[in-house]
Amino acid sequence: MTEQTTAPTAATEEPTAPEQELPSAGAEPAAAGEPVPATDVQAVEPVQVTEPVPVTEPVPAAEPAAVAEPVPATDVPATEPAAVTEPLAAPEQALAVAESVPAPRSSRRVLRAVARWTAAVLVLGGLGTGTALGITSMERTDVPGLATEGDGRWDYPELSLPALPAGLPRPFNEANVAEIHHADVRKLLIPAPAGATADKKLTGGWVSTAQFVGEFRKDKRGELTQLLDDSALRHIAARGWTMPDGTRSRVYLLQFNSTAYAQGLRDDTYVSSTPGIPLDWPTDLQLDESWNAGGKVPETVVYAFGETKTGKGRIHEAYIQAGDTLALVIHSQQGKKIAEQVPFRQTLILQNQLLG
Repeated sequence: MTEQTTAPTAATEEPTAPEQELPSAGAEPAAAGEPVPATDVQAVEPVQVTEPVPVTEPVPAAEPAAVAEPVPATDVPATEPAAVTEPLAAPEQALAVAESVPAPRSSRRVLRAVARWTAAVLVLGGLGTGTALGITSMERTDVPGLATEGDGRWDYPELSLPALPAGLPRPFNEANVAEIHHADVRKLLIPAPAGATADKKLTGGWVSTAQFVGEFRKDKRGELTQLLDDSALRHIAARGWTMPDGTRSRVYLLQFNSTAYAQGLRDDTYVSSTPGIPLDWPTDLQLDESWNAGGKVPETVVYAFGETKTGKGRIHEAYIQAGDTLALVIHSQQGKKIAEQVPFRQTLILQNQLLG
């Protein structure tokens, strides 16, 4: 509807009935300067009210009230029927109310609610993304609820084999019949794990024969020294450290001129079902029958010993024979404290892999 007009009413007259035709002449139009033909005017249905309260000015309601029948005003800017709680003196006032009533507050509340929820979703989404990135960058043991109980293994750095001189093979390569370690054996020593305190005498370099034989009983040191002199020993590399729980670790790598000399020393010291020459320890060690050679490298031999047949006790000892090199690994605890078996076997397996 392009234009809506109504007939003027006197103060004492009742509102014009919806079906009554508006006079075409003799009446003064309310808003326009020229009379409007009766055919261009659409009837406006009266708004039902519960109690007639004479009010001269329309007051917009705080909340939209339900109206029995909406006023058919397709060209009126309002998107919803205006809530009316007071009687209108004339159809012109109905149109004025419809134009003066602001946008319903319910729509504004909906918009504000949508804005708040949108902001909340964005904030939560950002927090979720940040949390996800933080979790994915963490270790499993650092994540609450996902951490697994430690099994006693030490935190060794990532291991890698050293580079070989150009054209020379690994010790157990088919082209290396003599099974010689062409790499510097000092670089084949297992590194100390995280949290370890380095041994100032065993720093990963070369050590003397006297340093090595000092690990054995005093009455056997002379015999062992003579065996080493007769076995064409090239050199000895060693590394040692102490862990926070008091476990003291030592690893020796003895390299000979050939594989035959390395095997000869192992046989001469009777290392097999027994540890051979005993360590400087108050008790004799026994073959660890629980050792299942886990992590064993082909072409190498491992012998593990402890204070019991299960390997448990205050000390662990093992020999690794790999080609021209013989390794000795020792973990020990002072006093009555038991030396943990898991980190010992971990050290033994890793050192065996480096030698293979």
